[in-house]
Amino acid sequence: MTALPCRVCRPASASGALGILLLLVLSQRLAAQQLPHVLIRTAVGGIELEIDTVRAPITTRNFLRYVDAGRYAKGRFYRTVTPENQGDNPVKIEVIQGGRDTTTPRFAFIPLERTSQTGLRHRDGTISMARAGPETATSEFFICIGDQPELDFGGRRNPDGQGFAAFGHVVRGMSVVRKIQRSPANGQALAPPIAIEGITRVRLPR
Repeated sequence: MTALPCRVCRPASASGALGILLLLVLSQRLAAQQLPHVLIRTAVGGIELEIDTVRAPITTRNFLRYVDAGRYAKGRFYRTVTPENQGDNPVKIEVIQGGRDTTTPRFAFIPLERTSQTGLRHRDGTISMARAGPETATSEFFICIGDQPELDFGGRRNPDGQGFAAFGHVVRGMSVVRKIQRSPANGQALAPPIAIEGITRVRLPR
């Protein structure tokens, strides 16, 4: 009697096996890759962030060149946005905003990396670039308190609907973020601003 071929035991095709191998290698590389961390040192405590250089390469390259040039030293958090200080704006958000000392030079404007392109979203603890027009971000940034989908591509907070460029998230120090948000303010202007003593890279264990 002729034995029937065993479909379960049939060896995978060479191309299929190669595809699985490539996926395993890629997964191992991604797992091994360490995204850079930075520490924002403020007068009221530290905020550590992971910066997504993979999904938002343009925005993170811009942010890190300000960091590496020391241009956030003597900067400040100067704005707090709460549910109570947005007037009649029907689209409420919650963020704190800061940036470099304005007496230091700034680099050129950068293109907007939309959340529809990066896959990043404005969630609790997300750091993102402040801007006016779509291609006008420089050094100013904000950190979200709570999820803020209206700041994503297609959101209603900015009339152009293009959203803002999210590029990382807080890994330690959200209590400091909330403390800054609750600090005394005149409207949305922190009074006084919260000093940024510096932003530096964090050396991660290997």
